[in-house]
Amino acid sequence: MKKLLSILMVFTMFMAAGLKAFADDAQEALKFFNSYVAAANSYSPAVASMYAPNAKIIRQVVKPDGKLVDVTTDTATYIRQMKLGQAGAKLRGYKNNYTNVSVASLGNGAYKVSSLRQPTGENYKLKTYMIVKKQNGSWKITEEMMQTKVQTFLKYANKK
Repeated sequence: MKKLLSILMVFTMFMAAGLKAFADDAQEALKFFNSYVAAANSYSPAVASMYAPNAKIIRQVVKPDGKLVDVTTDTATYIRQMKLGQAGAKLRGYKNNYTNVSVASLGNGAYKVSSLRQPTGENYKLKTYMIVKKQNGSWKITEEMMQTKVQTFLKYANKK
């Protein structure tokens, strides 16, 4: 009986340590997301370094009829476009407000941070998520999906 109790106690300690590690990493992922929001809303050049070099970037265009069209791009193209758009965004005071933020483990050290994004001056909210993972000791965005109502993104959609 003592042996069984000892085994159960050791198992419980390992489980508690594992849950704490998950909670710590989930909190770190959330902290990284919040630092991304702060950097993006202040037009910081640091945003570019928050993406993995091979991140999958998805802009999901919400068409006027409600249909969704995914437009994907690579990290380098996205960063280039983002830098071009920052000056105009800064002049307009454009920012995003994020609500309903949640973090879920995807396993293998990756976390999905989901939220609703409300652009400045708009009364609607759009779905967004980013998958973040530590790479070489730093959190990086490995995938990002943001819905948008900006129809000009459709010109970059793959025609099938």
